[in-house]
Amino acid sequence: MNSRFINILRSFSYALSSNLISLLVSILVIIIVPKLIGVEEYGYWQLYLFYASYVGFMHFGWNDGIYLRYGGEVYGKLNKELFFSQFHMLSFMQVALGILISIATLVFINDQDRKFILLMVALCMIITNVRWMLIYVLQATNRIKEYAQITIIGRILYILIIVALLVSGFRDYKLMIIADIIGRLISFAYAIYICKDIVFRKASTFYFSFKETIENISVGIKLMFATIASMLIIGVVRFGIERFWDISVFGKVSLTLSASNLLMLFINAVGIIIFPILKRTQSKNLAGIYITMRDFLMLILLGLLIIYYPVKELLSIWLPKYADSLTYMALLFPICIFEGKMALLINTYLKTLRKEALMLKINLISLGVSIISTLLLAALIHDLNLLIVSIVFLLGFRCILAEILLTRHINISVLKDIALEITMTVAFVLTGWFIDSGWTVMLYGSAYILYILIKRKDIFTAIGKIRTLMKS
Repeated sequence: MNSRFINILRSFSYALSSNLISLLVSILVIIIVPKLIGVEEYGYWQLYLFYASYVGFMHFGWNDGIYLRYGGEVYGKLNKELFFSQFHMLSFMQVALGILISIATLVFINDQDRKFILLMVALCMIITNVRWMLIYVLQATNRIKEYAQITIIGRILYILIIVALLVSGFRDYKLMIIADIIGRLISFAYAIYICKDIVFRKASTFYFSFKETIENISVGIKLMFATIASMLIIGVVRFGIERFWDISVFGKVSLTLSASNLLMLFINAVGIIIFPILKRTQSKNLAGIYITMRDFLMLILLGLLIIYYPVKELLSIWLPKYADSLTYMALLFPICIFEGKMALLINTYLKTLRKEALMLKINLISLGVSIISTLLLAALIHDLNLLIVSIVFLLGFRCILAEILLTRHINISVLKDIALEITMTVAFVLTGWFIDSGWTVMLYGSAYILYILIKRKDIFTAIGKIRTLMKS
């Protein structure tokens, strides 16, 4: 193996280890927590996690701009005084916003549970957004080992506190939220230690770098809005469930979504290291790399769908209170195909090509379809089954639209592959929903073998290119 490929593998191992820890934590949380606490308590806890997933947008693209503008740079060559000023300017802004949100919550929110949740979300916002500036700097400069350490520390502390609370007999969702805050805070402290040459400098070196701030926000706000729109595609559907059904239904559907999204942690591990590498790659090589990565990725993702039935059965036995909602896994499990391709390939390439505006346009179109379908299916028809089916449709629509537009820019065509993958997805959903037995695995497994036979030449070519990369 050449040294560059060894470095790529080393970076991947760091990213994979952090995401593997996150995966194990998520599995433990999914398996243990709903088993021990009430459905309503679990619903409130999921509501906090739902709101907390959106706090990253309160920096208005500041961090995203840093990630895009400095992707591929060397950490040691960064202007530390500039980043020192940026860090403390962002910190001040987040504290001010947190105070405003807290005051508004205390004045306008009467429900005590939602009041507590929103106050914790405000605190979570301050910690998370300032921490992510440091994490994005590490990711952009390919310091994956340090990023992994920060992530692992936060997740391990989080699950240790959760387990300690549950073992001690505590079942209050509020304590679980505090455990999440503590995990984030400790990992933030470690991020500060890793980036101490940015965070701690002489006060005399600080200056209000408004020009840098405006440039970062102007670049990053498109990516930020694209990310907001992306999250709201499913978020709008979840808002619809939370408003038109009770908190117990919201918690049950959230559990099913969490179980269906577990595979995304592995995809994100690869995506983290791919971006700075692609930024340093000659543009003429991007198309070939895309085809190779795509063939290899889809072989893995379509194959992983086979584990659906045993996972669903085990969760149904372990969590009988959620058995009725776990049937929706047959509909939701394929989202890992579309989300995996978006996270690893399409979004990474659009960022590399600096097509943030195109990302925003694609996600806004998909969000518009999500809003219309949610109003129709939740408010008018009030059909939970159709509403959940719409999640897969929306993510599939967004993925197909984005890939068609991206491949035009890099001058390749994947329409036949897209049609084949849609066929595989439909086959999985139909066998999982209408048969829902051991035959599901056998029927879909047969379809997967047929897929490999159809794609065998492309698969062998992709494997050959990877071997060449390892040696050259």
